[in-house]
Amino acid sequence: MGRASRHTPKRLAEKLRLIRINLGIATLDEMVAMLHMDEVNLYRSTILEYERGNREPPLVVLLRYSQLANVTINDLVDDKVDLVMR
Repeated sequence: MGRASRHTPKRLAEKLRLIRINLGIATLDEMVAMLHMDEVNLYRSTILEYERGNREPPLVVLLRYSQLANVTINDLVDDKVDLVMR
């Protein structure tokens, strides 16, 4: 028996990049510092992979992005929802 493939949000990378830009964070190193994750080792290259859509961030990283942007995780992963930062 095979495993069913899981839905991958197509706009997630775009939304993560938009959050960084809207927060005024110019560099990936600054974003790593803003995310400040003890649970996950984040590097500039990891953030770049998330923003390019080459890697999907773990749930704890999505949670931290949503907290920084004051949006819900649903706002991040639902392709039908436009990201509106409050």
